[in-house]
Amino acid sequence: MELKEKITLDMLTADSVSVLRQQFINYGGVDMQVGENIRNAYMNSKSGREQLKTVLSDEYYNAVMSVWGDIPTVDEPTESEV
Repeated sequence: MELKEKITLDMLTADSVSVLRQQFINYGGVDMQVGENIRNAYMNSKSGREQLKTVLSDEYYNAVMSVWGDIPTVDEPTESEV
């Protein structure tokens, strides 16, 4: 049995994206989910782009960047907002 990961780019807007990760095994010809859904949100900010680059393959990262464009649309939080 081979463990396969499915990645879904969900709620992709110009300002953010939600990345859903699910793991599956194929048992008797049927894909069965193993474990819980893992969901993380990323903002179209400088740091959000850097985080996204480290967690996604180029294929998925480039898909997000095709919507986000070349310039971040969300400012980094200031110390008072954190």
